[in-house]
Amino acid sequence: TNPAFKEVLSRIESHEDCRNLPMISFLILPMQRVTRLPLLMDTICQKTPKDSAKYENCKQALKEVSKVHSQVKLFLYRSLFSILKTFSNFEGLQCDFLALQPFPLVSSSRWLVKRGELTAYVEDTGLFSKRTSKQQVYFFLFNDVLIITKKK
Repeated sequence: TNPAFKEVLSRIESHEDCRNLPMISFLILPMQRVTRLPLLMDTICQKTPKDSAKYENCKQALKEVSKVHSQVKLFLYRSLFSILKTFSNFEGLQCDFLALQPFPLVSSSRWLVKRGELTAYVEDTGLFSKRTSKQQVYFFLFNDVLIITKKK
């Protein structure tokens, strides 16, 4: 909400060294590196001959890197939930990340465009009647995806 901060951030983001990327993309870079490590280790394991002495070390390294990746992913989901709960007006906001298909929410090419509360009108068509009900939803519009959440 500080206009001076917004102005400085805008100048930094428009600097040629930043390649017009938003600040959030630089905050995400370390996370992206962690998510790429299992892929890199898996590729190394595939290229290492199975009869080589290094193969078992490679498999163990892949196992350990995958553990770290899982822990970081869980931390990210918990952090995201905490941010959503803190910055939304929903006191009872709940997110069930385990029910979702794997989706890379954090990406250097994705940024938040707008977020807010909306009223959704839902039509229930019964055998003899048609009823419309209102439901409050909270949306997060990114540059390439729309996520709609609702209070449970």
